[in-house]
Amino acid sequence: MKMFASRFVLAMMLLPSAAALAAPLPAPLRAEVNGLLDHLQSSGCQFNRNGSWYAAGEARAHLQSKLEYLEGKDAIHSTEQFIELGASTSSVSGKPYQVRCAGKPTVNSKDWLIDALKTQRSANTSAKSTSGSSK
Repeated sequence: MKMFASRFVLAMMLLPSAAALAAPLPAPLRAEVNGLLDHLQSSGCQFNRNGSWYAAGEARAHLQSKLEYLEGKDAIHSTEQFIELGASTSSVSGKPYQVRCAGKPTVNSKDWLIDALKTQRSANTSAKSTSGSSK
């Protein structure tokens, strides 16, 4: 029995962590999420997290760390999943994140990001149509 216990402990120590086994996001998904985070960073808007407002660059860094955490857990398979699981609410307080842009009403980050994603996808579709028609 002692030998079995020793082998079990050794096997557990040698097993790689689940995060190390998680596959990285596919390149198209990574590009889409990065495009969304880039848009947030360059928007000039502010981001509310747990009652405090942050510059868009700080918001991007925070959401990037949440993306990496969720990616390590293999929990994201679409940009919408990232928005839902990592960019909509605080995992600490459960409060929704908010975005405030000059001259516009404050909105929940989920709505802001979904709108930005629609715009991004529309622009990508238009760019593909234009490049496809020039061939």
